[in-house]
Amino acid sequence: MVGLMLPPYVLSRAIDEGLVPGRLPVLLGWVAVLFAVGVANAWLAVMRHRTMTRIRMDATFRTVRVIVAHTLRLGAALPHKVTAGEVVTIGIGDVGVISQTLTMTGPGVGGVLAYGVVAVLLLTVSPLLAGVVLLGVPLLALLVGPLLGRLQGAESRYRERQSGLAARLTDLVGGLRVLNGLGGKDVFADRHRREARELRDEGYRVGAVTSWVQALGVGLPTLFLAAVTWLAARMAAQGTITVGELVAVYGYAAALVVPVSFFIEGGYDLTRGLVAARRVVRFLRLEPDTADGSGDTVGSGAGDAAGSVVGDVPEAASVLRDPASGVEVVPGLLTALATARPGESAAVVDRLGRFADSAATWGAVRLDEIPLPQVRDRILVADNEADLFAGTLREVVGGRRDRTEEAIGRAVRTALAEDIVRGLPDGLDSAVEAQGRNLSGGQRQRLRLVRALLADPEVLLAVEPTSAVDAHTEAGIAARLHHARAGRTTVVTSTSPLLLDRADRVYFLVDGRAAAVGSHRQLLAEQPGYRRLVARGEDEDGADEDGADESGTGESGTGESSEDVTGTTDGAGPRPETPVTKEDA
Repeated sequence: MVGLMLPPYVLSRAIDEGLVPGRLPVLLGWVAVLFAVGVANAWLAVMRHRTMTRIRMDATFRTVRVIVAHTLRLGAALPHKVTAGEVVTIGIGDVGVISQTLTMTGPGVGGVLAYGVVAVLLLTVSPLLAGVVLLGVPLLALLVGPLLGRLQGAESRYRERQSGLAARLTDLVGGLRVLNGLGGKDVFADRHRREARELRDEGYRVGAVTSWVQALGVGLPTLFLAAVTWLAARMAAQGTITVGELVAVYGYAAALVVPVSFFIEGGYDLTRGLVAARRVVRFLRLEPDTADGSGDTVGSGAGDAAGSVVGDVPEAASVLRDPASGVEVVPGLLTALATARPGESAAVVDRLGRFADSAATWGAVRLDEIPLPQVRDRILVADNEADLFAGTLREVVGGRRDRTEEAIGRAVRTALAEDIVRGLPDGLDSAVEAQGRNLSGGQRQRLRLVRALLADPEVLLAVEPTSAVDAHTEAGIAARLHHARAGRTTVVTSTSPLLLDRADRVYFLVDGRAAAVGSHRQLLAEQPGYRRLVARGEDEDGADEDGADESGTGESGTGESSEDVTGTTDGAGPRPETPVTKEDA
């Protein structure tokens, strides 16, 4: 910016000292200096652009890295604290605005310095002209200032609406199959269109203010240039200043248009950048749930290992207790939680898995006193909303460790997922899309179970592990799961009699509390409420199985009973060839 002010000064010296007196050598000398200044300015312009581009890219990657790291730190608490649309808006829009702000802020500061240099140079020409410039440029900023404040408010409202619309679109796409089934797609689509129109109108308001800011950014400096040039021309005509000084004043004022425009645009970008930065900072201030270690910083595992969390680690064979519900999980047994409200049993699992604040204990130690990394290593919560990342089927089910073919085969057979492997073109090496979009709901559920079994945790807490499969497949999974997890602690939530009958202990929950505990058959005989709950489950399972058989995809025609189909854990016995999910049926 300062370099742009030098050519008018050199040009004025060339005119007054070389051209007007007719001194050719002096004129040629100043022309050479002017050429050198031009080359230097060209080089500086190239380097400025390279530097600003570098700063912009660096800012983008730094901000993205911080956001991703904090997203990982929030973990399971993320969906409860911020919408997916908000995260998308931050990642796509706000990060770019922040980097653009840094790109414009540098030239804006340069414009201020150039303004000071011009003021000094004009003082050598005329104090009056210097005063006009010194007072005129701040006046331009004052004229644009109110618009920048209004723009900031409009930008904030637009960003909020944009975030909400992105969240609506994410929900719409994610639940499209469900909405189609319920006939609600058109309702949500109409709502999305209405909100899109409102966002468009808000965008027009932002655009109106933006257009005035940008128009004034170009127009006001041009008018200012005309005023300064007119005043300097009158002074030259009166002989107050020389012809060279007139040219210099015009050059200063013309060159000053660039830094003043940058200054105004820098203020505009700074306004937008503040809106974006506040959103990013608000996201970065979110804290993980207490049960997930909200007091820990990134990398808290090392701190825990060093003893930052007091509490003895329980022995392997220790009872898990949830005082809020009265549930006690005995080591080495398959325990089932049955309730008319699935959310109540899921809440028990969250407390036992330390995903929610509670007074749950493991042995004689409270769960929240045990280092969180050790809880995660030994207790695994497997639910139907767990993410399936893109990759090969082997990578999807293998998790963070390499698994042997034998171990994968055992887990696949236990989850009755052989048909999934056989149905994909390259078996375990077939590609699976993010969230398993190229698989059915029942297939995704069984793959999640395969992954949980491969992890082989000391304690497995599975939420509705068979809710999306047909009764025939469910019976096989129940038998094989009991066999595969023999001697290991397992908890499942379900109202399916096929799964409950395989459990060693069943807790019947009413209003979130254990109303009775015993075997499935014992509760059937002694608890009318449990009997009604399970009878409803039997009706539903029967309907599913009948529906599958009617469609020609069930296994009732094979002549094999559920007990026969399950065979042994190693898969030696006969198995159903194409288990059908409820979704497929």
